[in-house]
Amino acid sequence: MIHNKKVIIVLPAYNAARTLEATYNDIPHEIVDEIILVDDASSDNTVEVAKRLKVDTFVHLKNKGYGANQKTCYQEALKRGAAVVVMLHPDYQYTPKLLVAMASMVAVGEFDVVLASRILGRGALKGGMPLYKYLANRFLTFVENILINQKLSEYHTGYRAFSREVLEKLPIEENSDNFVFDNEILVQAVYFGFRIGEISCPTKYFKEASSINFQKSVVYGLGVLGTAFKYFLQRVGLARFSIFDENGRRLMI
Repeated sequence: MIHNKKVIIVLPAYNAARTLEATYNDIPHEIVDEIILVDDASSDNTVEVAKRLKVDTFVHLKNKGYGANQKTCYQEALKRGAAVVVMLHPDYQYTPKLLVAMASMVAVGEFDVVLASRILGRGALKGGMPLYKYLANRFLTFVENILINQKLSEYHTGYRAFSREVLEKLPIEENSDNFVFDNEILVQAVYFGFRIGEISCPTKYFKEASSINFQKSVVYGLGVLGTAFKYFLQRVGLARFSIFDENGRRLMI
């Protein structure tokens, strides 16, 4: 716990067997109340590794997609009474050692969402981020900041902390089941007035770390731009979209 608030870590996993234990070992267990892993029908032994580590594990029998994985993660964390939920990729690309700082920023009430940014500082390219991904990240972030009137350093990190209120109030079930979910939930948080903070995070790119291919990256990029334009159109009253509907489908708790 931090400030008497229950902290739960969620690990959306897909073929993470080779990196899961290293991720788990670096988690600051003294402040974490529970760890939940959701396996999205991995073809390796991710589930066996998780159970050996005594991580509370849920399994999708069919691959549902990265967004659907996160929906299950957050639903299970809320069912267990989490006040702060931190989503961490189990691919060891992001250091779990920042969990204390990120969870604290939410637990003390300064922010509702905290992002571990690869762009703040000089960590992204130094850590091995491919140049084309770095440039795409900068371009998409620039366009989004203009369309949704924010000043975030990036919207694409896989390391985030949320307050319980955010996960209960956002119409998360209206979001995609695929990679663009990451972007939709942040733009929703902006739309509904939640406070977003950032912290600099070093990252590591290596063979075992998960990464979407070029084709999926293009689809994701188009989805990101689409989400930002939806926000803009709804804000100026030219259209309405379910992901910004205050009566939209929420997680079932």
